[in-house]
Amino acid sequence: MHLPSRTRRGSLAAASTVCALSLALAGCAGTTKDSARNDTGNGTGNAAAGRATADPDAELRKGLKLAFLPKQINNPYEKIVDDAGIAAAKEFGSTGKEVGPSDASASSQVSYINTLIQQRQDAILIAANDPNAVCTPLKNAMKQDIKVVAYDSDTAKDCRQLFINQASSEEIGRSQVRSIAEQLGHQGEIAILSATQNATNQNAWIEFMKDELKKPAYQHMKLVKVAYGDDDDQKSFQETQGLLKAYPNLKGIISPTTVGIAAAARYVSSSSYKGKVVVNGLGTPNQMRRYVKDGTVEQFALWNPKDLGYLGAYAAAALASGQITGAEGETFTAGKLGQYTIGKDGEVILGPPAVFDKKNIDEFDF
Repeated sequence: MHLPSRTRRGSLAAASTVCALSLALAGCAGTTKDSARNDTGNGTGNAAAGRATADPDAELRKGLKLAFLPKQINNPYEKIVDDAGIAAAKEFGSTGKEVGPSDASASSQVSYINTLIQQRQDAILIAANDPNAVCTPLKNAMKQDIKVVAYDSDTAKDCRQLFINQASSEEIGRSQVRSIAEQLGHQGEIAILSATQNATNQNAWIEFMKDELKKPAYQHMKLVKVAYGDDDDQKSFQETQGLLKAYPNLKGIISPTTVGIAAAARYVSSSSYKGKVVVNGLGTPNQMRRYVKDGTVEQFALWNPKDLGYLGAYAAAALASGQITGAEGETFTAGKLGQYTIGKDGEVILGPPAVFDKKNIDEFDF
């Protein structure tokens, strides 16, 4: 079953039932690197987008080189995203590849960006471990007319032309709290198991979670801790253990990271906490299926990561081809996903998250 993703402009409406997100990188067409550089000058980020002129009728260029730089190379979720983007590049006659560090530290991506610049890639797509640590090399890339698209986790706004966002950050954050609150009857202590302390997307979601918890409906719930597993399976497993020992009255864990939620579920599934502590968050159906079926996890959410990578590829191609510059209000077509509109600060939103549970999880394979 393929979930629809049809929200295109501005912010997303809340999803009351299952809705899938789709991401696609935009394809490049029309101009050469030299001619595009003459059009945009040496500006960077969205400032450059304001000076450049888009040609929405330009054809997607063939032979583009797209490079995906995930938070870490061995992250199973980002492997799905990047593989889908690489496959999308083939649709418009271009090539893609995935490179990246084995750890998710703030500066681990910098050397890879510098290498991709030397290789004269047409576009770099990055899921940033830190919004600022990667800025200097990314700005250098844009000065050399290499297009920069952030996906999954944003950079600072002037360090890229586009940000492909899985969903509205506000909707993701607030929906996580609403979901676990319903499971807990709006009572009890909860904790958050995040990825890295500097991850842009995680921090944005957590801020909306905290704001949601201020509402009167959650007056009998308490956030006791935000822990960080650094998107490392073993550390996330240990952090889960630590949370449950440190807070004996803990009733629920929200883990808005696919590595974290799987590690938390694995720990709870084989412990005395199974059936007593709710585990919720963001995960993929394939990694969470066993925990849903054995009763450890009642439900979790996510967008379709294949669509995320697909959208990212077409967005990058559209930039490199001159169809768009990254300015608000511009539109482009992302292959089978249809038309998207660029929002404020170069943001393109895939769609609202899907909710997976025992009833529908076998309908999905990713």
